[in-house]
Amino acid sequence: MQQHRRPPPGGGYRAHEALVRPARLQPQLWRLLLGMALVTLVSLTATVGLQMLLVAVAPGAWLAELSQGSSPGAMLVMLGSFGFLVLGVALAARLLHRRGLISVIGALPPLVWQFSRVSLYLLGLSLLLLLLPPYDMGAPMEPNLRFGHWLALLPLSLLAVLVQTGSEEIVFRGYIQQALAARFRHPAVWILLPSGLFALGHYLPAEAGDNALLIALWAGVFGVLMADLTARAGTLGPAMAVHFFNNVAALLLFASPSSLNGLALYLLPYELADVQGLRPWMAVDFATMVVSWLAARLAIRR
Repeated sequence: MQQHRRPPPGGGYRAHEALVRPARLQPQLWRLLLGMALVTLVSLTATVGLQMLLVAVAPGAWLAELSQGSSPGAMLVMLGSFGFLVLGVALAARLLHRRGLISVIGALPPLVWQFSRVSLYLLGLSLLLLLLPPYDMGAPMEPNLRFGHWLALLPLSLLAVLVQTGSEEIVFRGYIQQALAARFRHPAVWILLPSGLFALGHYLPAEAGDNALLIALWAGVFGVLMADLTARAGTLGPAMAVHFFNNVAALLLFASPSSLNGLALYLLPYELADVQGLRPWMAVDFATMVVSWLAARLAIRR
């Protein structure tokens, strides 16, 4: 009688092995923990150093806006400083795992192809969603930047968002996910643990109030879906594209009036802590996130 073997966990994730294989050279958990500490130290030190340099070279009231990202200059500096995370990952990967940064990101030709193709699908999806009702947020949005000013800043703004979202993907769906996958076989470990950390980083009770847990849950689910995309693609390209489109909408088009709105064209008609105003739209955000994930999966199918 023919015996049927049960497929291994994550059977659809064969492409992930291209990212995990280099991490198997040094799979010890203490290396990951030390590497995460190094990434944090490098990022914080470089960010503080940049702020001190700005204080010396270009002192002004705008420096006080850095923590809230409430002006274009402050937002550009804040988003750009996420690039220091990539420097930290590069050092951790080289010093602790004997691998290069490209091995964390994925081979560049398929990454560029996947990023471009997913971006094309998401652009089409975005245009379609703009045509669907409802056509407002229940209350008029407040103009933030003049259109001409916003348009002039747009190339720098897009680059800054790409740096910010790409850096987060390199840390969570790249370095951490791969290091865990090199040590643990089951996808539940290397998908859920980085996603939990990602959610924790988005837990902001002081700013979001009673909505803080819901926003953190949204981030956790987003992390799970991006981990799935990465494992199916074998590069960070699709996750980078979805994250980029999400944050372009949230930071450059329709931003919260609470913070991180310095580059936005419009401000939403509710604060992050507004339970009655935000929660109905969080359901829309959840649905949009899932549809974007499905569109990305469709885009990378061969």
